[in-house]
Amino acid sequence: MKIVFMGTPDFAKESLEAVYNEGHEILAVVTNPDKPKGRGMKMIASPVKEFAIEKNLKIYQPDRVRNNEEFINEIKKLNPDVICVVAYGKILPQEILDIPSKGSINVHGSLLPKYRGAAPIQWAVLNGEKITGITTMYMGLGMDTGDMILKEEVEIGEDETTGELWGRLSTIGAKLLVETLKQIENGTAPREKQGDDFTMAPMLNKEMAKIDWENKTAIEIKNLVRGLNPIMGAYSFLNGKKIKFWKVQFIDNMNSINNASELDIEKLENGTVIESNVKDGLYIKAKDGVLKVLEIQGENAKRMPIQDYLRGNAISKLEKFE
Repeated sequence: MKIVFMGTPDFAKESLEAVYNEGHEILAVVTNPDKPKGRGMKMIASPVKEFAIEKNLKIYQPDRVRNNEEFINEIKKLNPDVICVVAYGKILPQEILDIPSKGSINVHGSLLPKYRGAAPIQWAVLNGEKITGITTMYMGLGMDTGDMILKEEVEIGEDETTGELWGRLSTIGAKLLVETLKQIENGTAPREKQGDDFTMAPMLNKEMAKIDWENKTAIEIKNLVRGLNPIMGAYSFLNGKKIKFWKVQFIDNMNSINNASELDIEKLENGTVIESNVKDGLYIKAKDGVLKVLEIQGENAKRMPIQDYLRGNAISKLEKFE
């Protein structure tokens, strides 16, 4: 089929590559404009654009798609059978959605109608979900409200991070998109309405990354840490310095912590260091449990395993994270 593909990050690039390898005619690739990155603020192309350049595909990078008649007319001239949208990053107007003869479809990183919105993978991890998946759907004007086509369910690992789940779902999404296109081409694609029992997955913000030792349970903090890995990292302050947490483990057996019996842990404030040394690692009291820190990042430093960090940075027992 003749396809216009719209997407931006690596999650979308895997879908584009799968569609390309399946032999569909990709009329054009639409992706977000290049962005400056790093100390030198060098302009960086999206993973989707890099693949399109490699395969010599036509590329469009409009700053906006709404009320952009020049861009809309270009897509109309291409006359695609299908527009495939995967993590593009812009809401499309109905005028664009109506262009392809066989519909505009989207690959979404959740089991709709759960987690509609911009960050479905992240929120599934943040909320400690055990199950998530991929949904392909026909696109409408509402936020991820279109009729569903195919779904594939996956289990979320107990310690799996957003980055790890993102990688797995990008592969599943690519395969499901190929199968969806096959069924659309054959006229066998199902079309299922979404129910009203939906949840939203809004964009993440920096304010949510600060660890609330006082009110959040150990499991909730662990989910925050893995949910924000590798996006921004959950953080706390120790002696006025910002510390990021990248991997932690929930400990419910206090006997596994050396010298823990010397302390009345229940009377300690949440955020208090229970144990800290290169051999045993770093343990912090939290509400309803203890967290063992596995990977950490000091202020203006690189992320590293906790043993490496403690070799050069002293954290004392009974110090308290803010």
